[in-house]
Amino acid sequence: MVDVILDGTGIRSELDLHQALERQLDFGPYYGRNLAALRDRLSNDIERPIHIFWRNAEESRSSLGDELYAKIIRLFARIAEEDASYGWDERFEFSLE
Repeated sequence: MVDVILDGTGIRSELDLHQALERQLDFGPYYGRNLAALRDRLSNDIERPIHIFWRNAEESRSSLGDELYAKIIRLFARIAEEDASYGWDERFEFSLE
């Protein structure tokens, strides 16, 4: 399993989030650093199983704002739900701490 640790104390912008993820998941040189590109990478290009642990998530929420934070969480939830709907044992998961 690939464990990805996001530290919310350092994620103060959308760019911070993308940089943290691409450092740990090797998204490659053509990663678009936007939510659509993130959805594509997490849905199609990242080997399962993977678990994203977003520590200090409330600090990120304060910095990112409720709207952007909610979009990111919905994106993660949608990918997790899709993987579960396929019945995969090895899938995308995330948790907020």
